[in-house]
Amino acid sequence: MKKIFLCLFFIFFVTGALAEIKDNLIKNLKDIKNLNFNFEQNINGKIETGNCTIEYPKKIFCKYDLNNKKILISNGRSLVIKTSNSYYIYPLEKTPLNLILDKNFLLEKIINLNERIINNKLINYNFTENQNEINIFFDKDTFNLIGWQTLDIYQNLNITYLNSLIKNQTLKKNLFKLPKQN
Repeated sequence: MKKIFLCLFFIFFVTGALAEIKDNLIKNLKDIKNLNFNFEQNINGKIETGNCTIEYPKKIFCKYDLNNKKILISNGRSLVIKTSNSYYIYPLEKTPLNLILDKNFLLEKIINLNERIINNKLINYNFTENQNEINIFFDKDTFNLIGWQTLDIYQNLNITYLNSLIKNQTLKKNLFKLPKQN
């Protein structure tokens, strides 16, 4: 009888702790209107760094620390990647960023999925949507988004790590305006 009681106590304790983590993560995400962060991106072993601003829903501006002046911008409908000598435009809905930049979609996934706790430091959710497999990571202590892992439209493994996160800043009016092609 004592073993059954201990097992039930452990199950309720773990279930309650995970529910509290999920509730805190959901509350934190709901309160975010925009994020600014530094990033490190690893695409098939090629590492790039820079700074990004996300405004929900579906807007992002990233400036890379490269000599070619690379920027990545989404206005919520299209995604542009521009360098000093190239210009690519994609429908946002054809990229994994369409899902990552959709806070309501993320909230729905978080509510309906079971989280995985990694090294007692990270909260991970994994899902596949529209043939996009996405791993999204949050800090277990702050409940902040700290990264994601996807396959890009060319099937390259893309791992993005966020740091120096700042929430809910006043943003420049035209930050997410798509640049013109040179």
